[in-house]
Amino acid sequence: MKRQEFDRSISDEDVFKRRATLLQRLHIDGWLLLILLALCAGGLFVLYSASGKNWDLVIKQGSSFGLGLFAAIIIAQFEPRFMARWVPLAYLVGVGLLVAVEVMGHTAMGATRWINIPGVIRFQPSEFMKIIMPATIAWYLARHNLPPKLKHIVISLVLILIPFVLILKQPDLGTGLLILASGAFVLFMAGLQWRWIMGAVAAVVPIAIAMWFFVLHQYQKQRVLTFLDPESDPLGTGWNIIQSKAAIGSGGVFGKGWLLGTQSHLDFLPESHTDFIIAVLSEEFGMVGVCILLFVYLLLIGRGLMITAQAQTLFGKLLAGSLTMTFFVYVFVNIGMVSGLLPVVGVPLPFISYGGTHLVTLLSGFGVLMAIQTHRKWIAQA
Repeated sequence: MKRQEFDRSISDEDVFKRRATLLQRLHIDGWLLLILLALCAGGLFVLYSASGKNWDLVIKQGSSFGLGLFAAIIIAQFEPRFMARWVPLAYLVGVGLLVAVEVMGHTAMGATRWINIPGVIRFQPSEFMKIIMPATIAWYLARHNLPPKLKHIVISLVLILIPFVLILKQPDLGTGLLILASGAFVLFMAGLQWRWIMGAVAAVVPIAIAMWFFVLHQYQKQRVLTFLDPESDPLGTGWNIIQSKAAIGSGGVFGKGWLLGTQSHLDFLPESHTDFIIAVLSEEFGMVGVCILLFVYLLLIGRGLMITAQAQTLFGKLLAGSLTMTFFVYVFVNIGMVSGLLPVVGVPLPFISYGGTHLVTLLSGFGVLMAIQTHRKWIAQA
């Protein structure tokens, strides 16, 4: 057969079928991968400006993205039923690492959150609990009839509170609240009765008062007071919020242009490449840039909810829903914090803020979603 005849014999339809089959064999959800790649590429683009054209930070972030994507693809190869069998051990290891942080953790910037192995790696165990926590509650509740009974609710709350308390002691209120929310979302999706939900809402005020007097550190109390009145200390604790809102407002509709932001490049905005990076995005790309980012986030959350609805196992449904809603909380808390609608709690903007551990953890979580989705398709076609 001549080469031209051979080329004509493979139609475009056959090529697309082969590509689809390859993604299925690799257990990769194509839409999810495309959205994640778009977010990470955009994140590197913004980070270059926010970091003051620091190529070292961009390369490190790109390396973390590559590692996280590799971890996501590896995780996607495992069936959800296989994951469920190892969840209890993962929970015990995670809690053990949190205890190790309390005993022999590495301290930086006044917080003991890391385990440091000299010359090898330094990592933050609490980040891994963002996946392990909802997986543990999903594994436990999936073993029993739903909606959960009082006994199962109490046991689930105990499982959630153990790592939450250990993380509060580091101290890391932002991560602790995210882990608390991830476990609570599983309970909610399991069909928690409304009387328990209303009871939890009613308990928020007394719990908040108790935390104010007995749990929160002085700097955390100051953050709440600053949230209520940033102008009370404009050159101190209120500086970040005031400069952040100034950056967001100065961007207008279309922004000042890439690399032309003044708040970050003139060092008016601290932490411009980490927690407050969306202020840089808003200043340089304006309301249009922020709306595009929110739209991409919406696509990612929508895909996660679609995977949740199509999951074939109860464990997969509970876990996928919780991971998706926790991601939503990530976005909501960071944007609310930077815009002055919420107190500052140190939650990064997903895929945009600089940080290796949180990026790898996020991508690993979406690797779990890929596993839940693609193994469902694989079983259906077998």
